[in-house]
Amino acid sequence: MLLRSQKAQGLAEYALILALIAIAAVLALLFLSGTIQTILSTIGSKL
Repeated sequence: MLLRSQKAQGLAEYALILALIAIAAVLALLFLSGTIQTILSTIGSKL
């Protein structure tokens, strides 16, 4: 019984870590979207 509880706790911790990484990635894309768009349009215009 204890082993199953530990596995469930480990799974929950991995899920929380993945959720935090996903949130951080979305926030980074939101904040950097203007910069990325400028860089890509500059590259596109020079081609």
